[in-house]
Amino acid sequence: MKKEFRIKKNNDFQAAFKRGRSFANRQFVVYTLEKEEQDFFRIGLSVSKKIGNAVTRNRIKRYVRQSVFELQEQLAVGKDYVIIARKPVADMDFFEVKKSLTHVLKVGKVLNKTKIAEK
Repeated sequence: MKKEFRIKKNNDFQAAFKRGRSFANRQFVVYTLEKEEQDFFRIGLSVSKKIGNAVTRNRIKRYVRQSVFELQEQLAVGKDYVIIARKPVADMDFFEVKKSLTHVLKVGKVLNKTKIAEK
C-alpha cells in the first residue's frame, strides 16, 4: 500500500472519529468517513502502547497493512478508514488478523461481498 493512501494528520483522524461511522469486533474498531471527492480510499492505523512494545505494535501494523492490501479490490473507494487494534491482536498471527479484519469490515458493510465469493 502506497504511503499517500495513509492517514497521517491528527485532523483527519479526529474527523473520522467525530463524523464517521464505527463498527467493531473483539480485535478491531473501524471508523469510516465518506469522502466523495477522493478517487481512492485512505487507511489510518492506531495501535496503543498498552498492546505491547514497539516490536509488537509494528508487527500488528504490518499485518493490518498487508491485509488491507490483499482486500483493496473489495473495499469501497472514496472513504477514509481508521483502524484501531485492541489487546487480543497482540497474540494473533497474520491469517487470524486478516480473518478478523475481514469480519469487522463485513459487519460495517464496506466490503464488496460478490468479489469475496470469487476468491
